[in-house]
Amino acid sequence: MKVAAIVGGVGGARFLLGVKHLLGMPAVGEAPSEHEITAVVNTADDMWLHGLRVCPDLDSCMYTLGGGIDTERGWGRAEESWTVREELAAYGAEGSWFNLGDRDIATHLVRTRMMRAGYELSDITAALCDRWKPGVRLLPMSDDRVETHVVIDEPGTGERKAVHFQEWWVRYRAEPKAESIVPVGADEATPAPGVVEAITDADIVLIAPSNPVVSVGTVLAVPGVREALRKTEAPVVGLSPIVRGKAVRGMAEACLAAIGVPSTAEAVGRHYGSRSCSPEGILDAWLVHTGDAADVPNVAVRAVPLLMSDVDATAAMARAALDMGGVDLA
Repeated sequence: MKVAAIVGGVGGARFLLGVKHLLGMPAVGEAPSEHEITAVVNTADDMWLHGLRVCPDLDSCMYTLGGGIDTERGWGRAEESWTVREELAAYGAEGSWFNLGDRDIATHLVRTRMMRAGYELSDITAALCDRWKPGVRLLPMSDDRVETHVVIDEPGTGERKAVHFQEWWVRYRAEPKAESIVPVGADEATPAPGVVEAITDADIVLIAPSNPVVSVGTVLAVPGVREALRKTEAPVVGLSPIVRGKAVRGMAEACLAAIGVPSTAEAVGRHYGSRSCSPEGILDAWLVHTGDAADVPNVAVRAVPLLMSDVDATAAMARAALDMGGVDLA
């Protein structure tokens, strides 16, 4: 079976772990599986920091699936140290609000060196994954530079300005109201090699319960991705990131408010839309959390538990998605 998934960072990584568990993907050194999972990962959170190219969502997926994630924080490396961060802060270096651990910096150093040598991000990601062996093919949504910027009134000055998404999200905790959210460069980007084929050749496509605006939304903003989702013969099944009116993780409500979408499972499902009746729609089926209701025109809706409390619960979510798509594991 070929499974394609559109994912963001921490939540997307945990979801992929559940899909991998459901399909019985082998551990390192075991015989290859009959199943194949390809994740198309948001890269609009990426940024240059301290001269390094940082790719938070790709790294969260790679570390999580490869067994190197800090499970308590949900991001960054396990058994991390912070000497470089402390030294940067002592210098008053701009950007010290974004935590880069010493082990994590090694990944960014290798990535940056390869980029400056002329390698594309998709090739670099494959090379990094040679170490981690995540068991899932991780594809950046594009090799082109795309960065989400957020227009806000700067705290303290009230000056209207655009900041990188990470600055709004991490430094300001999404507290200044987002007047607009723009994936800069998306219009001119092209899907990374293998992205369109992964979607069109899949037996099922899963829209992970990631942020609908700055994770899934930025992937969809790359010309060719939405079109591939609309053309594939595979069922496209989405899982709601909104449970009882709130994001399960992060501050997705602030992002949804910026584009005028209420923080409900129904509103997000309608935002994605139906493949059969909307010219931009991508969904065939939509899973919402038990107790939530959603009426999404021409989209099959089912309520199941959607809290990723552990890998078994997440695998059950993935099984429900496959069931909704009419895909049999046997």
